[in-house]
Amino acid sequence: EENNEKMITFEDFVRIGQEAGEKFSSFFTPVVFAKLYQQDPLGRVSIARVYTYIMRKVWLHQTRIGLSLYDITGIGVLAEMDFESYILELIPTLPLLNGLEDSFYSFFVCTAVRKFFFFLDPLRTGKLKIQDIMACKFLDDLLELRDDQLSLEHQRKNWFSAPHALRVYGQYLALDLDHNGMLSKQELMGYGSGTLSPVFVDRVFDECLTYEGEMDYKSYLDFVLAMEHIKEPQALHFFMRLLDVQNLGYIDMFALYYFFKDIQRMLLVHGQPMVNFEDLKDEIFDMVKPADPLKITLEDLLKSGQGDTVVNILIDLKGFWLYENREQLASEPAQDDDNDDHDDDSIEGEGEAMATSSQQQQHDGEEADEVEQESRQRASTDSVRGNAADDGTVGGDRITEKGASMMSVDV
Repeated sequence: EENNEKMITFEDFVRIGQEAGEKFSSFFTPVVFAKLYQQDPLGRVSIARVYTYIMRKVWLHQTRIGLSLYDITGIGVLAEMDFESYILELIPTLPLLNGLEDSFYSFFVCTAVRKFFFFLDPLRTGKLKIQDIMACKFLDDLLELRDDQLSLEHQRKNWFSAPHALRVYGQYLALDLDHNGMLSKQELMGYGSGTLSPVFVDRVFDECLTYEGEMDYKSYLDFVLAMEHIKEPQALHFFMRLLDVQNLGYIDMFALYYFFKDIQRMLLVHGQPMVNFEDLKDEIFDMVKPADPLKITLEDLLKSGQGDTVVNILIDLKGFWLYENREQLASEPAQDDDNDDHDDDSIEGEGEAMATSSQQQQHDGEEADEVEQESRQRASTDSVRGNAADDGTVGGDRITEKGASMMSVDV
């Protein structure tokens, strides 16, 4: 043993493989031992690591077989409906989801499926290759829900966990002010710190699937995934569609000014100093360094590594303000990570509006925490009923009286 951790030598590792038989020999090869080796001075590996490796391989093998059962065409491709069926039947096999109410299953399935399609199907073909699902880095996040020893803190960081799924849905309900199960433009404006540009929100509704001018939960999930993973290529692909207002395949000076003028208007409303468009345009082009000096393509954004900065500047007043004041912010002492107040008004010369926006963001976070806490205490029925319409729909699923208690999961 090493620090109370049981270890195994290479000789014993190989011997176990020989005794286990041909069926398990692939788990006990020199290559596997080398993968698991972590610079132990005696040349050993952790038995716990060996166990975890074998379990993960078995889970992946089972997942590959399970996915194939839903491949009705036999060509290694799943349609969205097929993948939804797979996730639905997977729920009972994941111990960390045992507390979910049946009425929440459809919302959980939608939450899980959207992440796979957002990252693996950016061109929106409506199909996923099984090999892409098996190779994606977040498949492990879904499979780790089989580990009933996973800490609550770790679960909250996992998109597929019950606490996270409940929080995302709780935020959706909080934005739905008229309780009709859909989000209007004005309601989506309350997302995050509440400083999104109205022009940007208009573009979201122009490009995303809506129903009678309102957004359903599925489209909202795509939006949230893009906002939360703004640095990822798939998110930048999403935002490129919105920023390319003329459908030219690139962002030109017209598109930059189209979004800038709305940010400028918001600055004036909040009493912030004016910014010269030519200066900002030059800074953006200098950051991105596009192949063509007059237009910015998706490839340019990806190569520059500055795509998230450019997007934040153009779509969000707070993002624009943080960029404009980056030097001043960098000179301020680092604040404690546990401080959720984000007191922007502590920076001299900045308007009260920025502090108000930051406080709103804190309030939204606290509200989401309350929703999750209520769900864990099985005392959320009344609060959810207050947020959901008596007969409203979300993503085509009717919210019934029983559905009002879906947040009462023990996690």
